[in-house]
Amino acid sequence: MGSSERSKKKVQLWKKAMVHFSLCFIMGFFTGFAPTGKSTVFSSSSQEGTMLVSEKPGVPENKNGTLVLGIPAVKSTFVEVSGGDDEGDDSETEEPEVMTPMRLLIVITPLPTAAESQERRRGIIMLEKMANTMRLVPPPVLWVVVEKRTERDEVSEMLRRTGIMYRHVVYKENFTDAATEADHQRNVALRHVKEHSLSGIVHFAPISNVYDLNFFNELREIKVFGTWPVAVVSASEEKVDIKGPVCDSSQLLGWHLGETEDNDTGTRRPPSIHESSFAFNSSVLWDPERWGRPSSSQATSDQDSIKFVKEILEEGDAKVKGIPGDDCLKIMVWHLHQSRQESPLVTENTATMESNYNHLARRDK
Repeated sequence: MGSSERSKKKVQLWKKAMVHFSLCFIMGFFTGFAPTGKSTVFSSSSQEGTMLVSEKPGVPENKNGTLVLGIPAVKSTFVEVSGGDDEGDDSETEEPEVMTPMRLLIVITPLPTAAESQERRRGIIMLEKMANTMRLVPPPVLWVVVEKRTERDEVSEMLRRTGIMYRHVVYKENFTDAATEADHQRNVALRHVKEHSLSGIVHFAPISNVYDLNFFNELREIKVFGTWPVAVVSASEEKVDIKGPVCDSSQLLGWHLGETEDNDTGTRRPPSIHESSFAFNSSVLWDPERWGRPSSSQATSDQDSIKFVKEILEEGDAKVKGIPGDDCLKIMVWHLHQSRQESPLVTENTATMESNYNHLARRDK
């Protein structure tokens, strides 16, 4: 009896062990298929701090002199995520700030044709001065430099060193009159803008101009046409003339004129509008109907683009606004007038200017 009872107890223990093992195995097997989305005691209860979410990565800056059309705005959204320790906080999430894209500035700089090597070197040095100004202007900026075609490549080399988005436009015509050549250079640049439908604010910036950097912020506020006063500084006559608009607030009333009558005939002269005293939306050239101008007008032809623009200014169109808005009284542009007859001053300063230019060229390399 004793041996049979012991054998029965062993069988019962073995059966209990098998049942227990089977239950544990089945529970473990099905637990592996259970979802794990719920947080556990080992997960962090709260996350404190600030998280930066970039909605759209920035576009890398183009510095190789090739225009990138349709420059997109870089828009980032900042979302602040705070810890949830404070209960009852019902403050609403602030709307993400949407950044407005900056207008493209199309700055046109004609380079006068020099008959002598000293004048050519001086022109390159003054162009380098303008390049230093362009570097300080917030992008996007397209710098269009226009000159007569030449075998020398000083301008191309200088433009490549600047790191500014640029277009180097050349022409082959010859001119004996400086004013006629300057108008041709502006028309060549405007033809380039029109053919490529470049969208932005066009401004003429001769190499002798000096700027208040806030001026370029004002340019980007122009819708169609904008105008402002320019201080023309004459080295030979030791005087300063103010050329530009007369405004009531930002409304154009008239122009600062020089002589209003011809000395011989007594007839009234048209206003002499300085090329640096205005800017305009480039779509006026390639989409004039948008601004109430007929597209078939002969004035919009390639040869008369600058004349067409000045005619609109002379008409006193309501779309022409004065900047800055406080009666156009603030001077932000200075033009250093120096005629070709002032060659002694050019000769005296050329050596110093050339030395400074060579120093800048070695530094940039």
